[in-house]
Amino acid sequence: MTDGRLDEISGLVATDDGFVAVNDGSDEESHRRIFFLDGGCAVTRAVRYPSRPRDTEDLAVTADGTVWVADIGDNDRTRDTIAVWTLRPGQRRPVLHRMSYPDGPHDAEALLVTGDGRPLVVTKQVGGAGLYAPATPPRPGRTVPLSRVGEVRLPATTTGNPYGFLGRRLVTGAATAPDRRRVVLRSYADAFEYDVPDGDVLAALTNGTPRVVPLPDEPQGEAVTYSRDGRFLLTVSETTDAPPGTRPAVLRYPLPSADAPPVAKETVAPPVRRPSGTPSASTAGPDVVPAPELGRKAGAAPVGVGLVGIGVAVLVLLGLLRSRRRRG
Repeated sequence: MTDGRLDEISGLVATDDGFVAVNDGSDEESHRRIFFLDGGCAVTRAVRYPSRPRDTEDLAVTADGTVWVADIGDNDRTRDTIAVWTLRPGQRRPVLHRMSYPDGPHDAEALLVTGDGRPLVVTKQVGGAGLYAPATPPRPGRTVPLSRVGEVRLPATTTGNPYGFLGRRLVTGAATAPDRRRVVLRSYADAFEYDVPDGDVLAALTNGTPRVVPLPDEPQGEAVTYSRDGRFLLTVSETTDAPPGTRPAVLRYPLPSADAPPVAKETVAPPVRRPSGTPSASTAGPDVVPAPELGRKAGAAPVGVGLVGIGVAVLVLLGLLRSRRRRG
């Protein structure tokens, strides 16, 4: 992606003719847009918000073509409300819908939209990630209360990533398959694909057992989407901490067969690494679509430490995760 405005990509959706992308909260006014891209990742349209978003962290496109932007980031947990923006086909500007948590502020970076058009927010926290949905349909100009409708716990893995243990436990993005029969959550290290029985996304996340797709050593992996044929996952990382001149590249990961046995909760999946300079053929690692691979690979191996050391490491990593952002 050569457009300089695309440097903190937090949400990505593949469309029939390209992609839709958003950055997370940015200090640069020109970066606060909904970007429409062609198949070669060139920006063809950039839609302004009617007012400044706080921290846009994910997006979804529903079957009717409506773009949903999740303005749900809250690194310091100080927001009274979060929001979703909707941009329907033919609209010139997105519409704001405010929502409020029932139990205080949460940081979140993942959004799914259920089959009945209800946004489902997945919080970013170690342990059980909270699932929140509006108690009544979102309405412009009104703050709608959210209800906590469940939680999801990611299986444990050992996949290398810049944040070690925490990077494998925090939900940073979500996506729905084109056939609406699967959804995926991602962390900084892995993707977790759930089958959706009878269109019930909530049941899939709370009761289902996912298939795990390692996403090793992505620099700042938050965005995830399905390819239009549903056979691959596509991801892209932020480049704010990458070497100068590095541009975000879309990576493609083959999906395991839906008939393959899922990884049981709390079991360990071995990391999958691609040798340097070797193209991937199946699950050996990602293909790059279409640009060269990002130059920075910053894997982090787990470190065996005592309980005190673990506590210190958690605090330090949480501080790093917050300090990497310029926004509140």
